[in-house]
Amino acid sequence: MKNIIALGTLVKFWEQPGRLDAEQPLRVWYSEVKKANWLNPHDVKKQFGSASLITNNRVVFNIKGNKYQLVVQINYSSSWVFVRFIGTHDEYDEIDASTI
Repeated sequence: MKNIIALGTLVKFWEQPGRLDAEQPLRVWYSEVKKANWLNPHDVKKQFGSASLITNNRVVFNIKGNKYQLVVQINYSSSWVFVRFIGTHDEYDEIDASTI
């Protein structure tokens, strides 16, 4: 995907106290997604089998062995990925991933 919007959101997240362990997995995720050429949700699932496809072109990725949840919105025709949320399971439980 040629555009991943809001890398700063990921950086801010891993710079928080107690979340430095998310830096490397998020950097790997970012690198892999930057190289991806997803044309549809099936392509995402083919690359990230544990990802959850939800409504409104949103995908939930498990980060750091499922310790963190990353929610993105994908526009397949424009090849962009927009980071909507990153947080712990408890924080994820407090949001509506389909509308955030």
